[in-house]
Amino acid sequence: MAGSSHGHTPAAWTGVIIAFIGFCAAGAFMVAAHPVGFWASMVVVLLGGVVGGVMRMMGLGQSKDAHPVHQVAGAKS
Repeated sequence: MAGSSHGHTPAAWTGVIIAFIGFCAAGAFMVAAHPVGFWASMVVVLLGGVVGGVMRMMGLGQSKDAHPVHQVAGAKS
């Protein structure tokens, strides 16, 4: 995996960081028994996925054809 550049893009990092912040905030609100804050934080988690996807469409992510199709050794076509 080290040679495949697995997710090391600005889109991936931004989406994961936003989602991580949302998860941390949701955990804090859950412990504090604030359901509105918990659900607002879960929206932030979803926002992380949306931001990452939009950034990927803008060209800041890894393209779908970045990985070649792998073939099983010894398989006959």
